Amino acid sequence: MEGENEPRRALITGITGQDGSYLSEFLLEKGYEVHGILRRCSTFNTERIDHIFDKLKLHHGDLLDSSCLCNIIASVRPHEIYNLAAQSHVKVSFEMPEYTSKVTGLGTLRLLEAVRSAGLTKETRIYQASTSELFGRVQESPQSETTPFYPRSPYGIAKLYAYWTVVNYRESYGMFCVNGILFNHESPRRGKTFVTRKITRAVAQIVKGVQDSLVLGHLDSWRDWGHAKDYVKVMWMMLQQESPQDFVIATGEQHSVREFCEIAFAFAGRHI
Repeated sequence: MEGENEPRRALITGITGQDGSYLSEFLLEKGYEVHGILRRCSTFNTERIDHIFDKLKLHHGDLLDSSCLCNIIASVRPHEIYNLAAQSHVKVSFEMPEYTSKVTGLGTLRLLEAVRSAGLTKETRIYQASTSELFGRVQESPQSETTPFYPRSPYGIAKLYAYWTVVNYRESYGMFCVNGILFNHESPRRGKTFVTRKITRAVAQIVKGVQDSLVLGHLDSWRDWGHAKDYVKVMWMMLQQESPQDFVIATGEQHSVREFCEIAFAFAGRHI
C-alpha cells in the first residue's frame, strides 16, 4: 500500500513539446513526481525541458510500441496520464496519413490498453489532448461539446478515432478518461512551423535586418488563440473533477491572422 505522504505521479507523453513542457512545470510546482516518455532519436530534442531536466523521470518509448507502453505504465503506476503526443501538423498528415493514424489514433488505443493490462483502470486518470480540428467543416457557431464533428484532414480523422476510443473505454470499463478539445494555444515554445511563431520569428528577423519580407497565406483567416500555460492548467483541472467529462477549451474570442501580424509588428515598433 502506498504511503499517504508520497507525491502523486503523473506520466506525460509528448513531454518535450510546448504543452508537455508547460504542464511539467505546472505539475512540479504542485509537488508531483513527473514522468515523461521520450522517443529515441539521433538528436536531442529536449530544449523546452532542459531547465527542469534533472527534476523529471524520463523513459524511452513510443506510441507505436504497445509493449514499451505496457512496461512503462506497469513500472510507473501513474495516478494521472496526459497523452499529449501526436503527429499534430495538419499539412503533414496529408503527406503521411498512415503514420498520422498509427501515432495519433491507434497510439491512444495502445495507451488505454496499457493502463488496462496494468490493472489500473480504477486508479489512473487519463487526459487525452483532442483538437478543434474535429469540427472541420463547422456545423454550428460557436462550437460546443455537443457540436457535430466533421474532420477534414487525416489528422482530424485520427483525433476523432482517439476521441471516441476514450469515450468507449470510459463507458465500457468505467475508466476516468477525458477529452480536452483544444482550440489554438500559443507561446514562445510553439513549434516554428505554426503561423504565430512564423510571424513572430519573421518580425524579429526583419527588425534585425536579416529578413526583408514575410510571406503568409490567407490574412483574413480567423482563429481562437489562447496561451498554452492557461490550457495546461485546464488539463489538470479536468482530471480533478468528481466525474469524467469532455470539454471544449477555448477563449471564446476570434482574431484574424492580419490582426496578429499588425500587433506583432507594432510591438516591435513597425507599422504595416
